[in-house]
Amino acid sequence: MHLQWFSQHGIPFTLIVAYIPLITAVATTVLSIVLARATLRYAETTDKSLALAREEFERQWSPELHIKLEMLSSRKTKIVVTNLGRISVLLQIVQLRRLDMGVPALRSFLNEPLVGGCTWTDELGKDLFTCTGDDYKGQIAASITFYASGRLFRTDWFRFQVEVKRGEIVCLEPINIGASRARSVGAEQEPEQEVAKDEVEAMAANA
Repeated sequence: MHLQWFSQHGIPFTLIVAYIPLITAVATTVLSIVLARATLRYAETTDKSLALAREEFERQWSPELHIKLEMLSSRKTKIVVTNLGRISVLLQIVQLRRLDMGVPALRSFLNEPLVGGCTWTDELGKDLFTCTGDDYKGQIAASITFYASGRLFRTDWFRFQVEVKRGEIVCLEPINIGASRARSVGAEQEPEQEVAKDEVEAMAANA
């Protein structure tokens, strides 16, 4: 019946047979394009999912320390370092400086492990007065250099308002500033960070 319809309309059967591969090729091309677009959309979705998973992993396992200076008495203070991350760290250097000074006034070397979620404390003793002197009113800052996962990091500078009169502490209060995560100490970091790294390596070489 179909052949009779083609014959009545003057369409040779051989022509129909010749066009079948062309029609098949066109259909295959259209199907390939549809599948390719679907594959690209799936790949984009997968990449976004992996990026989100990587970001969440880095947030949970990246090192993050919080530093606090506390006044115990007019002559005594202590430093409190809290590990806010899950990863354990090895504390190496405590640095104190006055904001009107370009370099830290004090560097104390440590070798203290600090597990994630835990706190390490230590009395500063005369270290605070080494930084401020017997009379000072202004801001000081504290920073920690530490190892985590085999890499050397340094926290941001945590600032405090301090007032010292005649060798006695009158006021010591933290200043609320935007916190940032610890940064890796590398060759392309600022010179002060590189100095901290060099000193840690020198300490290990002399041990």
